[in-house]
Amino acid sequence: MTHTAAYSITGKRIMIDNETGKFFVSIAEDSTFCDVIGQLYDFVADNNADADMAYDWVCEMCDISTFVADNYAWDMFYDVWQQAAESAGMDEAIIAGDSRY
Repeated sequence: MTHTAAYSITGKRIMIDNETGKFFVSIAEDSTFCDVIGQLYDFVADNNADADMAYDWVCEMCDISTFVADNYAWDMFYDVWQQAAESAGMDEAIIAGDSRY
């Protein structure tokens, strides 16, 4: 299943299922998700969290099972996680996703 990022006529970020044409409003529009993303930088710095740990934490804090298919939310998450990981001096292999480390 693939999704296309788009905007609704009211300006909200939405994801459209390419197979069915159905859409859902991005979790990036949710205030709780935005608040958690705002706390993500500190969480990564305090816990030296890799992307998996940070992703699980965001899902837990937002009481959701996943947001990986939501391009807007994923990009928002990954940009903040990557900046925090670099600032925390995390090994570049971990930031690049090399699971051997």
